[in-house]
Amino acid sequence: MTKFHIAVIGCGGMSKSWIEYALQREDTEIAALVDLRKESAAAMAERYGIQCGIYDDVRQAITESGANLVFDVTIPESHAAVATMAMELGCDVLGEKPMTVSMAEARRLVDLAEQKNRTYAIMQNRRYLTQIRAFRELVHTAGIGEIGFVNADFFLGPHFGGFRDAMASPLILDMAIHTFDQARLITGQDPVSVYCHEFNPAGSWYAGNAAAVCLFEYDNGGVFCYRGSWCAEGSPTSWESQWRVNGSQGTAIWDGASPPFAEVAVPQQEPAFTRTFERIEADLSWQGKQGHHGCLDEMFAALSEGRKPETNCTDNIKSMAMVYGALQSAKEGRKIQLAELM
Repeated sequence: MTKFHIAVIGCGGMSKSWIEYALQREDTEIAALVDLRKESAAAMAERYGIQCGIYDDVRQAITESGANLVFDVTIPESHAAVATMAMELGCDVLGEKPMTVSMAEARRLVDLAEQKNRTYAIMQNRRYLTQIRAFRELVHTAGIGEIGFVNADFFLGPHFGGFRDAMASPLILDMAIHTFDQARLITGQDPVSVYCHEFNPAGSWYAGNAAAVCLFEYDNGGVFCYRGSWCAEGSPTSWESQWRVNGSQGTAIWDGASPPFAEVAVPQQEPAFTRTFERIEADLSWQGKQGHHGCLDEMFAALSEGRKPETNCTDNIKSMAMVYGALQSAKEGRKIQLAELM
């Protein structure tokens, strides 16, 4: 059995679920806790009763502890530096989203992971929910036909305070990658272009653009339409968005909270103005862990089996391209071919 010796980089609040997960596994040990503020790492060790080295330097932590796996739970601006250092020192890396803060850095990290034959996987916890797995299955097996029009609505009004309120593009840059990544999971397709209009609606408490409409095109002519706002007061959607996937023979629906269903056209002998439909309920039998722990399960299974995980950097960069393509489109006022970013 492979033994994972983990260096946890970043000991803020986000690291708790990662550490709790690792402590539940027999094949893992926390070999080092690292934070710019060593007292934060020491406090985390005391909180969970972890006996390990406490560091404020990534290189020293990895080399002295013998770590072979890094949890990167730092701020986004640090991801590229941490992942680069870890892979250069022979470690695989499991990191928080987003992979980096630019497409240039993302491409460089993907190249480095492939050169070093290392795994660099990104946390996309919203893929690992029973209902979204059921919805994906429904889209592909219920008989709705060829996907032509995918719609996701995301309308919430969280009053975070702090850095999000000051960001230039809080919705697209901080949150939309979840929905964009979910669209790729659900459809099994990657868009080829995007046109985006982002804006800041009346009543917004954000300094930057807190709302956006994005039109992504697929190579078969299909469209994914994303409508979102982070300053929408009243009648909120789920954090998972409200989904409608129209196919050539039916439609699949998921409101992000209730079990998904589909309505599929029933074959008819005679032409009719409107067709009748059969309702098909989703199969909710997926037994994986939910959220962060589900994603971590997949990451560790992939490492143990010698394969690339579902959210490996080579795949996740496609979700990153949707984010940065949308931002570029909004800035330049034109349709962006996503191949330009890849």
